[in-house]
Amino acid sequence: MKKIIMFYGRECPHCHAMKKAVGLLEKRDDVMVEMVEVWHSEKNAKRMEKFKGMITKACGGGFGVPALVDEKKRRALCGERKYEELKEWIGG
Repeated sequence: MKKIIMFYGRECPHCHAMKKAVGLLEKRDDVMVEMVEVWHSEKNAKRMEKFKGMITKACGGGFGVPALVDEKKRRALCGERKYEELKEWIGG
């Protein structure tokens, strides 16, 4: 089973839009997604900060949510994405 982290903000509309796609990824593609809310948790925000270099590289210099991190492959994906994009990213 593959595991990724999704950093999100509770009120972020882009993060909410991603929930359906992430749910499909978990259901159809045997992926475990750890959801980590960073806007209301200093502890979680500090955890996201540990991946800042990886995230900003993947985001063209930006650092925000939603951001997905694959620790094992040392890569990130940013912004609102469709299921097909997530599936391709996790499989690559």
